Amino acid sequence: MVKFIESELTSLKKEVNEMWTLVYNQLDRAGESVLTFNRDLAQQVIVREKRVNAFELKIDSDVEDTIALYNPVAIDLRFVLAMFKINSDLERLGDFAEGIARFVVRSDETALDGELLRELRIEEMQRQVLGMLEMTKTALNEEDLDLALAVLGKDNLLDQINADAPGVLTKYLGKHPDCFLTCLELGTVIRKLERAGDHITNIAEEIVFFIDAKVLKHSRKVDEHFIGKE
Repeated sequence: MVKFIESELTSLKKEVNEMWTLVYNQLDRAGESVLTFNRDLAQQVIVREKRVNAFELKIDSDVEDTIALYNPVAIDLRFVLAMFKINSDLERLGDFAEGIARFVVRSDETALDGELLRELRIEEMQRQVLGMLEMTKTALNEEDLDLALAVLGKDNLLDQINADAPGVLTKYLGKHPDCFLTCLELGTVIRKLERAGDHITNIAEEIVFFIDAKVLKHSRKVDEHFIGKE
């Protein structure tokens, strides 16, 4: 039985890694489509969203089968539960990527103001989101508790950029009142990137739960002793 469940857990982890890569690429392409206003690239993201949804359903089914057939306990059960929750967060990240891409596809603009994009710091947000997603994937594969915990503080930058965006957009609208719809959509893009950071933080918390049986959900502050600081 032990060999069988080890094989199932390895297979489940492989599937989650494949979905992780797909979602990473979706977010990467979606952000790039905004920065370059490339409608073809945005359309690719929209089409590939079906693959993300298919992955989610397959992983959910495999998690259910693993629990029903092998009755995992202790760290194996924590791993299976973490994969179930991470799968859900990855699917939401895929939704955000699709939503960002749809802005590019449906917009009447031929290009976006490069200076506005720089002031909004969208490229910086995209890099931060992708970096956090890559860190969490590494933390899971290497079962690195410290790396998973390090992700938690990186969401602050996304929160700050999101908080600054309304002021930047309001100032821009004062000079370009005809760009109201585009500014509204850009505000939505920024919000989706900020929410992506929240979901990646959730993933990091699930990795901590799997590795160390610590529940960080809804915690306002990680205990300094827990993260290894004196």
